Amino acid sequence: MDLRIFSFGRVRFALLSLLCMVLISACSPLNMGQFSGSGPRLDGTKRVQVAILLPISAGDKRVRDLAASADRAARMAMKDLENSVEMDLRLYDTAGLETQAAEMARLAVDEGAKVIVGPLFGGAANAAGLAIAGRNVNILSLSNNTDIAGGNVYVLGHTFQNTADRLVSYAFTQGKNRALVVHANNLQGLAGSAAISQALNKEGVVAVGVESYEFTQQDVVDAMSQVATRNTEVEADIVFLTADYDGALPLIAQLLPEAGVDPRIVKYAGLSRWDALPSAFNLPGIQGGWFVMPSANRIRLFKQRYQAVYGSAPHPLAAIAYDSVAAVGASVATGSRDALSASGLTRQNGFQGAAGIFRLKADGTNERGLSVVKIEGNKIVLLDPAPHSFGQFGF
Repeated sequence: MDLRIFSFGRVRFALLSLLCMVLISACSPLNMGQFSGSGPRLDGTKRVQVAILLPISAGDKRVRDLAASADRAARMAMKDLENSVEMDLRLYDTAGLETQAAEMARLAVDEGAKVIVGPLFGGAANAAGLAIAGRNVNILSLSNNTDIAGGNVYVLGHTFQNTADRLVSYAFTQGKNRALVVHANNLQGLAGSAAISQALNKEGVVAVGVESYEFTQQDVVDAMSQVATRNTEVEADIVFLTADYDGALPLIAQLLPEAGVDPRIVKYAGLSRWDALPSAFNLPGIQGGWFVMPSANRIRLFKQRYQAVYGSAPHPLAAIAYDSVAAVGASVATGSRDALSASGLTRQNGFQGAAGIFRLKADGTNERGLSVVKIEGNKIVLLDPAPHSFGQFGF
């Protein structure tokens, strides 16, 4: 396969058309930090009414399918917790619209919801949070857009920062401390680059080089020789790539080694899931490269249970809906009247979810236990397993 004729233009169109669908997107998020996210007082009976806001009637079938899968996963979590908490889970349709998300959030609280799971997209979650900002009810959004986090809105999606922190931390334990960052000049690339830079700063260093490219096939081709030249100048020992398979990753994974960034000398590492396209495993930049993923065993068990219950495979993002309900249930099961307050939701030990441990932070973002893995031959090889508790982290 000649990746120089990779259909980058088609992928570029597809990715740009999905920017308002993927969870990292949000339209002009407002600062939620000005609002209190303390949460309601419960009656201590281990009963709770939960609203789940999802785009069930969205115009895009892919969004509808995702919403349906998320709803099923949420109900599976409720079933798993039925012996410890009584949950009244009510579904509200946002139709994928921010205005309707706000309306449904108000309606849900009017009807007695003590916490909201969802919405799915950052803009809708932001609108819902604003709509009920004075109602003392928290929102566990399925988005990963940290721009909307804070106040009464928490984001449970997998964030660039969490991925970057884990990958950079592992790299430094392996003696890698001269990092070259390569990113696209688009929303995803800039966000990824910023996350890596912040993760590096936590280790007390800065990147020795940051190179970018415009999101077109020819620009990627031209940029790789420039990246290779910069690599020679700064003598990097690791190159971090923000690209994924919907973007330029296959092209970069072929061209950058050919341009002179030798994977036998410079370790390749990426923020995206490099296991998503097994046909690309043989590319020189992918082979031996590092990336992170949730606990493979936990994900396998979740998929098996979902398949057994519903007769189909879950959407990859459905696990986040499961985690949201699991967090609510585990908190309420303590019997604390403050279970759904900020202090109850951000407990230090976190929660056990569909993909492993996670916890919510006071700033509305999250931390997840992740494994570090590499591609070796046609297999994924575990380098550093996901922790079983947050006591194993250096946080």
